[in-house]
Amino acid sequence: MKYTEIVRGTFVSRPNRFIAKVLVNGTEETVHVKNTGRCKELLIEGATVLLDRPNSPGRKTQYDLVAVYKEGIGLVNMDSQAPNKVVGEWLATYQPEYVKAEYTYGQSRIDFYIEDKGQKILMEVKGVTLEREKIAYFPDAPTERGVKHVKELIKAAKEGYQCYLAFVIQMEGVDVVYPNEETHPEFAQAVKLAEQNDVKILYLG
Repeated sequence: MKYTEIVRGTFVSRPNRFIAKVLVNGTEETVHVKNTGRCKELLIEGATVLLDRPNSPGRKTQYDLVAVYKEGIGLVNMDSQAPNKVVGEWLATYQPEYVKAEYTYGQSRIDFYIEDKGQKILMEVKGVTLEREKIAYFPDAPTERGVKHVKELIKAAKEGYQCYLAFVIQMEGVDVVYPNEETHPEFAQAVKLAEQNDVKILYLG
């Protein structure tokens, strides 16, 4: 995927989940944060961040915060929309017969529904930004929605769908992901149960 125009800045503060204060060429700008997660280990005062300046007239903010440099790791993409876009592009290289994003199954919206060679496929995508000692973990905060999605995949697999849970690693130098049992044991248990019920786990980076 590509951004419109990338600008470098220095992180100052994050007043709430949706905006941050960033120094750009010596001027403090209010920017939109494209990730509502806590990301406390990433957005620290003085961190170098990358901003996208999309061509969207009428916006209240002219920049989107999309990435940050983390000491010892390098660039970490924080754009919560990026994983789905990357997976969509990846799926397109296989040219399946049919792909629908944001597919309603049961009580959830699953990221992708795919039909190919007579097989019905569901794929849920999770972006991973939390890293400790070159190992990535998901989630960085409890996610009841995430647990719900995994349980829906288990149900779908029992009904004959081919199901995938794809973790997209949004950083350099990391290729291992573990469910964050410490932060959300229920999610870790759901992933384990999913593997036992023919839900395939993918790690994409």
